[in-house]
Amino acid sequence: MAGGPLLFGILLALSVLLGFIGLWSLTNVRDPVEERMRKYGVSQELAGEEEEKKSRRRSLTGLARLLTGFGLGHRLARSLMRAGFPFTAAEYTVIILAAAVVGFTVGTLAMGYSLGIVLGLLGLVLPVMYLRYKEGQRVRAITWQLPDALTLLVGALRADLGLSQAMQFLADNLPPPASVEFAWVSRAVSLGMPVNQALREMADRVGSDDLALMVTAVTVQSEMGGNLAETLETIGETVRERIRMFRQVRVLTAQQRLSGYILTAAPIFLAFWLFLTQPDYIGRLFQPGPIRLVPVVAVVLQVVGFLVIRKIMDIEI
Repeated sequence: MAGGPLLFGILLALSVLLGFIGLWSLTNVRDPVEERMRKYGVSQELAGEEEEKKSRRRSLTGLARLLTGFGLGHRLARSLMRAGFPFTAAEYTVIILAAAVVGFTVGTLAMGYSLGIVLGLLGLVLPVMYLRYKEGQRVRAITWQLPDALTLLVGALRADLGLSQAMQFLADNLPPPASVEFAWVSRAVSLGMPVNQALREMADRVGSDDLALMVTAVTVQSEMGGNLAETLETIGETVRERIRMFRQVRVLTAQQRLSGYILTAAPIFLAFWLFLTQPDYIGRLFQPGPIRLVPVVAVVLQVVGFLVIRKIMDIEI
């Protein structure tokens, strides 16, 4: 193939770039302030995490500015934060581009530019879809843990614990991922942040409407006064009812969601099966000419169809 050396050079350069990024991540010197905080038992506290994020962000400043200019940096960073991924927006963009380049290179070396374009598009789409899936999974997990968290919080408040002490109690007694978020609130409060502000930032970071409702109730009650325990108990019952209805809707739409997965996966498995059993038959789609557009259009339509089915099944409760 005429373009083989060029594609090999691109893949080699990408491998060297990823190697340097990994080496920098392993040999990055920790900030002296964070080291001093670790000596006092404040390992992985909020300040240390922010310094580490800022240090990584400085290494990809140009790409981060470019993403911010296109309006993608903030949305991608928020999705990464809600999914619990330890990456900045620029770092995850590098991962997406690397997957696309590797897919394009492997596909082109295997069967030509048509397959390379298809695998390159998959390399662009699959990391984003995986991020959205993990984001929704984590938000849903925190929402489903919220009734238990509210029960524990009501019990702690009725036991005459302060709100900041109740946050630490939730962090110690709840499983992840809810315990991670409440532990962040407790650490932020211990470092001087007001409780209401720490709770609001947690609600913005998680993106759960039910959690935002709880935070709003806590904020209003702390400013206006009243029985916070009874209010949270009522909110807990409301959240339980919403979760029950949500699970019922998922049961009723399970067949449609499974049909969407099957309709999306069946052509992919069929194509790979034909590649293995009858490569000459399906290889006609990758011959020179306009016929090469058929696989590309097919992949695009498959992705669009899957997203449309997901949107139809996304019923708001």
